[in-house]
Amino acid sequence: MEKSAVDQRPVHQDSIEQGWWGAACRVDSPNQDQRPEGEVSLLLLHAISLPPGQFHGDAIEALFLNRLDPDADEFFSEIAHLRVSAHLLIRRDGKCVQFVPFESRAWHAGRSIWFDARCKQWRRALNDLSVGIELEGDDETPFTQAQYHALACATKNLMDCYPSLTPERITSHAQVAPLRKTDPGPAFDWQYFRGYLAGLSSKTYKTVV
Repeated sequence: MEKSAVDQRPVHQDSIEQGWWGAACRVDSPNQDQRPEGEVSLLLLHAISLPPGQFHGDAIEALFLNRLDPDADEFFSEIAHLRVSAHLLIRRDGKCVQFVPFESRAWHAGRSIWFDARCKQWRRALNDLSVGIELEGDDETPFTQAQYHALACATKNLMDCYPSLTPERITSHAQVAPLRKTDPGPAFDWQYFRGYLAGLSSKTYKTVV
């Protein structure tokens, strides 16, 4: 993938209102509940492909809506019973689907633990304080330029909306559940993403609808 400079693409600055980001298509998942009181202060990045290694289908959305057909694929029979969700899904073409408002708790982190340097303690129940973003992808396939752009835009808008969420509080599913998870995997270029995000945060852009 040839990675372009940050300013070669317009930024999506649609506001976040009542927890919904204007740049994303809204599809409500039943797999959510109320957050406990506290700050939204952590961003967890995930990767997902259903079936594994295949892209562009509707199975991810079906999973988050509890509509996945267990007979459609051998792998689906193992996961169709799960009740999971993420706040945001970023497709390979950069299009975004939001399943849960950021003000609510999505069910994405699972059994996880993270050291919160701000309060100097280990934190569990990370769904309570985090936003979960799924990138359509897997451990081996490079993510697309469109995905990095959309992710950086989403992250910038989240940081603008939730001041407790800072670049230092962005991590991966693998980091908080290292014995269970590997995503978003070695194919995700953290250095490029963080540089892209820093570039967006240091400039002013016109809103794109």
